[in-house]
Amino acid sequence: MYSVKEIFYTLQGEGRHAGRPAVFCRFAGCNLWTGSEARRAASLCRFCDTDFVGVDGSCGGRYATPTELVEVIEQHWPEGMPGHPLVVLTGGEPMLQVDEPLIHALHDEGFEIAMETNGTLPVPDAVDWICVSPKGDVELVQTRGHELKLVYPQHQAMPEQFTHLDFDYFYLQPMDTSYIATSSDDSDYVQQAIEYCLLHPQWHLSLQTHKITGIL
Repeated sequence: MYSVKEIFYTLQGEGRHAGRPAVFCRFAGCNLWTGSEARRAASLCRFCDTDFVGVDGSCGGRYATPTELVEVIEQHWPEGMPGHPLVVLTGGEPMLQVDEPLIHALHDEGFEIAMETNGTLPVPDAVDWICVSPKGDVELVQTRGHELKLVYPQHQAMPEQFTHLDFDYFYLQPMDTSYIATSSDDSDYVQQAIEYCLLHPQWHLSLQTHKITGIL
């Protein structure tokens, strides 16, 4: 059984594949925060900007089998589009639910699979693109992949802690606190991330272009 918050077709807004069309499948639930605002301050991840609670989003629901879920994902990809279709498995934390049968079912339908994970659970090697986003001082289990995308700044997770890991690309993404009532000025975080990247060229700047452009 897979509990899915929402499924939708859009452009990837962040990281290496920013601007690429993709079907997003957002799984419900996370192991670092319940999603309750009352518990945000005491959670292991305090700056999440995503609603992953419940199954009430677009095409959300509880899917009994991989085939059932893949059929809905496939319906969102434009018919006849050339090239490999891309699905982004995200959350919440998708690795609480994603398993080998689902990965095989997606591959059988020709999908390239991208995973967005907090790295606290191992990701199967069969996933085509692994993006890890470390959170605070939580132990990182998935220490290799294609893209490490660090929300910045985090006092307990600074960039220099991750530069030795086996990733192809390293991104700093300025923290978005606009959804928190007591937030500070995000423009300071953008400038801080820019300055860090200029001084440490291994790191590239990642902006949330979907928020800038206003797309879903």
